[in-house]
This record gives sequence, C-alpha cells and structure tokens, in this order.
Amino acid sequence: QVQLVESGGGLVQPGGSLRLSCTSSEVTLDYYAIGWFRQAPGKEREGVSCISGNNEKIYYRDSVKGRFTISRDNAKNTIYLQMNNLKPEDTAVYYCGMHGVIQSDSCYGMGSWGTGTPVTVSS
Repeated sequence: QVQLVESGGGLVQPGGSLRLSCTSSEVTLDYYAIGWFRQAPGKEREGVSCISGNNEKIYYRDSVKGRFTISRDNAKNTIYLQMNNLKPEDTAVYYCGMHGVIQSDSCYGMGSWGTGTPVTVSS
C-alpha cells in the first residue's frame, strides 16, 4: 500500500512560518487529490487544507484561511503546505493523505497516510 511521506515540521514561535512537504517514492501525485490533516493531543484528526487532482478545488478550514497555502510542484512530485503567522493552536502532528473527496466546506475520505510531521508553536 502506498504511504506518503511528510516533512518540514518543527518548533516555531508564534507568528513564525513553516513549509510542510508531502511526497511519495511509489506513486506520481500529479492527478490525485491530496489533503493536509492535523491531530492535536487528545483531539480527533481534522482537515486543514486539500487540493484536487486538477487543482480546481481547494479547501481550507476557516481557522487557517489567509495564513496557510497549499500548492503542488509536479516536477518534484511534492505537495506543500506553507504556514504563516502560526499560532499556538496550530500545534499538532500534520499528516498528508490522498484520494478522498473535496468540497467547498470540507474534505474527507483520504488514505495512504504517512507517519506525520510534528509542528509545535510556542514561545
């Protein structure tokens, strides 16, 4: 089974930025819907941002709109999540998944999760 690989997490102060990467050595991601999800301690996994295979549908959860940007680099077979103006409530393990459904107000049904990359926002 395909497993995606996340990277780019770390410790950052409030207001700082990080760029997360999601890639695969097993499959070309160009035409797949890809989603970034996160899971904070004691909470359920939640969708953060998702992009459709043709890039026509993009979802952001309300709390990250204007701060996070999802993008693709097909030449590098990588999907990025640029995170700016990070807040302590963004602290979580971030995962990327593929396939699934993207709607204007949600994305779900993703799979092929990686092991995640931790993001800690703290002063």
